[in-house]
Amino acid sequence: MRFRIYWLLLGCLYLSCQTTASVPSTTQEVQDRTITAKVKGFSKYEGYFDYYWDAKAGKIWLEIARLDEEFLYVNSLPAGVGSNDIGLDRGQLGDERIVKFVRVGPKVLLVQPNYDYRAYTDNMDEVKAVEDAFAMAVQEGFKVEAEEDGRVLVDITNFLLRDAHGVIGTLKRTKQGSYKLSKERSAIYLDRTKNFPKNSEFEATITFTGQPAGSYIRSVAADPQTVTVRMHHSFIQLPDDDYKPREFDPRGGYFGISYYDYATPIGQPIQKRYIARHRLEKKNPGAAMSEAVEPIVYYLDRGTPEPVRSALLDGAR
Repeated sequence: MRFRIYWLLLGCLYLSCQTTASVPSTTQEVQDRTITAKVKGFSKYEGYFDYYWDAKAGKIWLEIARLDEEFLYVNSLPAGVGSNDIGLDRGQLGDERIVKFVRVGPKVLLVQPNYDYRAYTDNMDEVKAVEDAFAMAVQEGFKVEAEEDGRVLVDITNFLLRDAHGVIGTLKRTKQGSYKLSKERSAIYLDRTKNFPKNSEFEATITFTGQPAGSYIRSVAADPQTVTVRMHHSFIQLPDDDYKPREFDPRGGYFGISYYDYATPIGQPIQKRYIARHRLEKKNPGAAMSEAVEPIVYYLDRGTPEPVRSALLDGAR
């Protein structure tokens, strides 16, 4: 009987030690989950969205302090394929989307509302009905890796290393072959990854591998089985609400943009059309002619050679 009690007490003591050893300090756990702890040793880039560069892992960590705040997301192709016939040219702009980061439990979703269909009304039930009637788009989902003081940290590396510009589809559509993304040959391009107060800029070297089928890709690629380009991603702060749109008139010679307003009174056109124009405001509002507060500025490619460079500048002036 004594031996049973002895062994029973010894077993309980062993389990107690094991349990105690397996439960870490609650304070230490909380500290380990903070952004400060997670990014220790990383290079910090302060700006519109603060982000961190993990040189050892080749990763970009984005700190999100602006949850549910809309911003402009644009992708582009700073280094292209080289064939006008394919249509993947250097400097080509991609999609422009209004998006926002939305937290849902352990995830952060990059949500694109559907502004092609709207309801401008004070009736919030009507606004919600139109919102729910047309599909929005969740462009990406990220795991919350750390958080601190209302800010969250996510790894956006895979988001930056995807085929955001639709290169695979373009090569297939132009009958140049079937390609796939090669993550092993893709990486962040740090030289053009920068941060500013109103915009955060990211760039990546993206490689596609496959079997070439067309003459265009064979004529321009160093190796048509391995096509490498660079893709750029911009997170841009939206301007204020003082912009005044102008209605579209086909006689005006402008390009038009449009959307559908389902709160339009019956008998009026549901489709609203406006012109695409620069935001120009007079320095002297009372004058018939006035300089602009912020004039339109066009930039000439620094790679333009002479005498073409001078001719372009003279023509613009």
